[in-house]
Amino acid sequence: MIRPANISDAKLLLEIYNYYVEHSVVTFDDHPLSVQDFIEKLESIKAKYPFLVYEENNEILGYAYGSRFRPKPAYASTVETTVYVKNGVHGRQIGSKLYTKLLQLLKQQNFHIALGVITLPNSASVNLHKKFKFKKAAHLNQVGRKFGKWLDVGIFQLKLH
Repeated sequence: MIRPANISDAKLLLEIYNYYVEHSVVTFDDHPLSVQDFIEKLESIKAKYPFLVYEENNEILGYAYGSRFRPKPAYASTVETTVYVKNGVHGRQIGSKLYTKLLQLLKQQNFHIALGVITLPNSASVNLHKKFKFKKAAHLNQVGRKFGKWLDVGIFQLKLH
């Protein structure tokens, strides 16, 4: 089941997220967030954008949301998309199901462009975005650093309207 995220989901969503903070380069956060930090993030996002969770048997297995791309007013119709699937449950199309619903809601909210900003290499995320017809619009070399390693970022773009 896909449903809107609630503040009461914050601790479980944070567990999914903090796994990636501590064990991967898919996020550039380099230390785990606190529950309070994540609640503030969740409230801020939900005020303007969809924030969805995927739940099976009362267990949250993933989440996806839209967020502000950049603060300048001219970017107001552009949205950055994010999806996280709980470690250990990949390959079950959870990310695809979340993205299907997220993109539908973003279209309904009349966003014009959706952007996926992806640490590269990351074949799973690249393939997910290609599945939804995102096109690679930029490749930024060595713009992030985590675990002592320089990291590239790809920006993938989808026209919603």
